[in-house]
Amino acid sequence: MPTVISGAQGLQALQGVDLGATDWQTMSFERIVAFADATGDHQWIHVDRERIARESPFGAPIAHGYLTVSLIAGLFFELVQLDGFKLIVNYGANKVRFPNPLKEGMRYRLALKMGEVAERGEWLESVFIASIEIEGQPKPACVAEVLYRYLLA
Repeated sequence: MPTVISGAQGLQALQGVDLGATDWQTMSFERIVAFADATGDHQWIHVDRERIARESPFGAPIAHGYLTVSLIAGLFFELVQLDGFKLIVNYGANKVRFPNPLKEGMRYRLALKMGEVAERGEWLESVFIASIEIEGQPKPACVAEVLYRYLLA
């Protein structure tokens, strides 16, 4: 059940609060290949099973870093429901890191924490600390500060 965030007061009240994590999902080779096809990034560490078996230190196909960070947007609204705004826009990301490869067959989920909220002219801006966690691994696949801007209703 997503956390409902209602208006400016709802955003401000949740600063620093852990918003939980999504259910686990499995990274598939088909998804990695589809991302490679969509972006034109067919680097062998992602899509060449034979070469991976011979040369890769990872031992399996790995998700592209940009695929991993893009998972945040797809899973974000499983954790939060934003109400009471005229418009909400994804404003970008800060400090994106990929501390651990997300390999084919690994299970991952999004964990989200609310960061600071600030006024930016007629907009409000919030930072969420997003982690793509890997089941059984001490380090996540991706950690990023994602920014959203809100136009008040």
